[in-house]
Amino acid sequence: MLFLSLILNAVVAAATPGAGAGLDGLWKGALKVPGGQLEVIFRLVKQSNGGYYGTLDVPLQRVAHMAVSVDLHGDTISLFAEEAASRFTGQINIDGKMLAGVWKQPGYQVAMQLQHAPAVNAPGGKVRLSPPYREEEVAFSAGRTERLGGLLTVPAGPGPFPAVVLAADAGATDRDATVGEYRPLGALADYLTRRGIAVLRLDGLPVDPAPALPQRVADIQAALNFLRTRPDVDFSRLGVVGHGEGGNAALLVAAQPLAPAFVVTMAAPGLSGKALALAQQTAVLRAMGTAPALIEASLLHQRNLFDVIETVPDAAQAQAMVVNMLRQRNPAMDTATALASATQLTSAHYRHFLAFDPVEKLSQVTCPVLLLNGDADLHVAPEPNLSALAKGLRGNKRVTTKKLPGVNHLFQADPQQWPLVNGQPRETFSPQTQEIVRAWILQQGKE
Repeated sequence: MLFLSLILNAVVAAATPGAGAGLDGLWKGALKVPGGQLEVIFRLVKQSNGGYYGTLDVPLQRVAHMAVSVDLHGDTISLFAEEAASRFTGQINIDGKMLAGVWKQPGYQVAMQLQHAPAVNAPGGKVRLSPPYREEEVAFSAGRTERLGGLLTVPAGPGPFPAVVLAADAGATDRDATVGEYRPLGALADYLTRRGIAVLRLDGLPVDPAPALPQRVADIQAALNFLRTRPDVDFSRLGVVGHGEGGNAALLVAAQPLAPAFVVTMAAPGLSGKALALAQQTAVLRAMGTAPALIEASLLHQRNLFDVIETVPDAAQAQAMVVNMLRQRNPAMDTATALASATQLTSAHYRHFLAFDPVEKLSQVTCPVLLLNGDADLHVAPEPNLSALAKGLRGNKRVTTKKLPGVNHLFQADPQQWPLVNGQPRETFSPQTQEIVRAWILQQGKE
């Protein structure tokens, strides 16, 4: 996913060892709100450390995969979505299939029940049919100690083929940018390769947190140079497709010598990190129906945090101040969770994110650029991000901008359009986006 403000991302708290063995899957319920109700869907995934990874979907509000912290104490579970300033606390019934509790958000609380449903798996479990193209595990030098690896998929036939490097958003942990059961870059790579475009997906970064943006730029450059050595790749039609921060990295690569032939960005920020984080907070709270006064209070708290992060150079002192501010804002947050968040928030990586200006070097980009955003994206809204990037590229006459209806930050189509698998809606990459990207790439070099 994109490098969201870490203030908005909840840290997964460790669960009681041995407890909650049956929590994996979907927990669905109806949230009563004035004038009706909203379907709420929590997704919980057991992690190797005994804790749970959690996300929240509210389809009618176009909220998808919002980060949720998971706290489990005996038979009581707390699910906290910090982005929405909302918490569900409930008790697990004796058969482990229902949670009965209370939903709370600023100025409102209501009783709610969640019913368990198993996560949807692909038909046939892990069985996978061989695709009609070549797959090759690759590795190459990227100017770091370890070699950078990835999966190269090449259409059938001798080539040479147009090709792209896929650059994932910040926080991606594998080559498919997997989130739960959804694999956006894997789906896009498959679609493009089946239609005549070679695709290189890079492996997840070997350390956490991910390297700063300059390292990501170097990785993309190394991947492009590797593909330029391949006889089955037409390097005159070699580009980069970047999602979120990966789109910003792709544009930075295009601003340097030996630039790619083209760049496609999907939900790339056009605002500075600080401005983007504030915009994200505002969009999410509005989507959840939060009162304007409470939104302003939340933004003031976030601005104050940013002031500390930007102006207190001593890391230990800044951490202590941020821990205090986080716990004052959310008294239910334990010290360990607050310290973990504060450590990330005061890191050199996050400070770089806050200060980064995505448009600073765009005047040096001369290759064709396709800028894409979904109008259901609450993390990188089309406006003002698309217009900021387009303005930075105004000297480039080969820029195309498209706003995609019903598409969210993960480039999923509207949930009402998802296919049914085993009777359940299955998340899918927007078919409209896939075809736009394919057609635009194949057009390059023909003009």
